[in-house]
Amino acid sequence: MSKVIALANQKGGVGKTTTSINLAAALGREGTRVLLIDADPQANTSSGLGVEIRDLDKTIYECLVNGIDPHTAIIPTNAKNLFLIPSHIDLVGAEIEMLNMEQRELLLKRLLQPIRDEFDYILIDCSPSLGLITVNALTASDSVIIPVQCEFFALEGIAKLLNTIKIIKSKLNPALKIEGFLLTMFDNRLRLSNQVYEEVKRHFGDLVFNTVISRNVRLSEAPSHGLSVLDYDPHSKGARNYSALAKELIKRQK
Repeated sequence: MSKVIALANQKGGVGKTTTSINLAAALGREGTRVLLIDADPQANTSSGLGVEIRDLDKTIYECLVNGIDPHTAIIPTNAKNLFLIPSHIDLVGAEIEMLNMEQRELLLKRLLQPIRDEFDYILIDCSPSLGLITVNALTASDSVIIPVQCEFFALEGIAKLLNTIKIIKSKLNPALKIEGFLLTMFDNRLRLSNQVYEEVKRHFGDLVFNTVISRNVRLSEAPSHGLSVLDYDPHSKGARNYSALAKELIKRQK
């Protein structure tokens, strides 16, 4: 049975999609079989892995709204051991279409049941909102990784996300836990980055990953080539950071 992990933060620009792509690729390089689900209508995870979104006829939208077999929406990627259920701009309308569906918060959980045994990890890249699709992702997951950007307003909005997680634990998914807070866009030359790290560590203690993701030009360049940073420049600092994060995550499961 795979471990299902949502990557969530309703604050945009925190490195959530970058983390989804590169953590998934790094886990694949560690020899685990990984499925990445793009649950964001912007579909940046899909395009960042080189998928031509206009050519797709089966995406997470068709799975959720039309109830198609998820196997038919899974596509291979350029990264080792990494498979993808892509997204599409149509997903914007999915939340409205899901409103009248029975047990609408459980659609994604039910969708994953027939494919969970086929992967070691299933990662879900959530949209920067706390809407119905993100609720579905958290309800379907075993745990959640929360990327936190090393900036002045780093902790802004986290209380709202933690409250959402608390509600989902109480009503929909009692087993949901926080896998960890991941510090992104870290620059050890800046006093602010170090202050943010200390503040997050003081608030959340052992829930903060030891690995931090440093600012890295290669991380920004890789998606335009349709590649993870590990495939684009495996010797870059970004690739080394995500490799370390994958190892830390695997070690936590043992």
